[in-house]
Amino acid sequence: MAIKVVRYEHDKKIGWGVVHGRVIAPLSSAYSSTADFVKNGMEEVRRAPIDGTSLLLDDVRLLSPITEDRQLICQGINYESHVRESGMDPGKIGFNTIFTKASSCITSSHADVIRPEHVRLLDYEIELGLVLRRPITSPQEIRQDALHDWLAGVTIINDVSARDIQLPQAQFYKGKSYRTFGPTGPFFVLLDAMEWSRWSELRMRLSVNDQPRQDAYCGDMIFKPHETLTELSMLQNLYPGDVIATGTPAGCAARAPGKLTMWILKHLMSDQTKWRMFIKKGISNPAYLQPGDTMRASIRTDDGTIDLGEQCNRIVTP
Repeated sequence: MAIKVVRYEHDKKIGWGVVHGRVIAPLSSAYSSTADFVKNGMEEVRRAPIDGTSLLLDDVRLLSPITEDRQLICQGINYESHVRESGMDPGKIGFNTIFTKASSCITSSHADVIRPEHVRLLDYEIELGLVLRRPITSPQEIRQDALHDWLAGVTIINDVSARDIQLPQAQFYKGKSYRTFGPTGPFFVLLDAMEWSRWSELRMRLSVNDQPRQDAYCGDMIFKPHETLTELSMLQNLYPGDVIATGTPAGCAARAPGKLTMWILKHLMSDQTKWRMFIKKGISNPAYLQPGDTMRASIRTDDGTIDLGEQCNRIVTP
């Protein structure tokens, strides 16, 4: 059975616990980080009996289950629907786009997201986060049926993005790494081998002010989790508690212009003029996030047996 774990603050103390409905069964040890929990706490979750101590979810302050000392690795244009709305042909995506976000952007599932004063085009991206279980320090061929050997569980990540920084400056890291631009959680859901086989059934939904914006199944990924893990193992070391955000489906505020406009922008305008027009048009697009807007994001299977919870984040100014 999928086990829902939370990291929380209660009475000025930080703890970890297992969620049962609206109740938290606290774990006995105060794990210092996600890595500490993955290496030591998962065994406690599975073997330790639950005593009579419990907390209500409503009585604690939820924290991100991914601590800031972990690597936050991301995939871009990993859903065909998002590739199309970005003005590209999915059939011509021949490589896995990998980038990173600063781990200092990580915030909780219910924290305010701060839109910097100079950012005008603030966007959302719901993503499935894969949390590492064991180190990967050499090239590995990860099989699809062996995800449970390498991954501990899953969580929700909202890859909040400043499009007027990311796109005109061609800097994914810079446009996506402002503090609070990574709401994560609420739950860190531990999966067994059978449950990992159902990752493609997870359904991602995001709304803004209760208006649906994104709705897709994780199975629509172009590059699947085992393929991405295999490729990353060729590039770098990964450690317990590191997280991979696996891309977002269609429905973002940013959209590519029509083919005629694209041709004109490409052939008849300088880059400076093109991006000035992009920002000017974007400012009039009501889909971009404004101060006071509220994002809600959830990921779960349709039968509810694997449920990563719901995020609720409000947009504010500094």
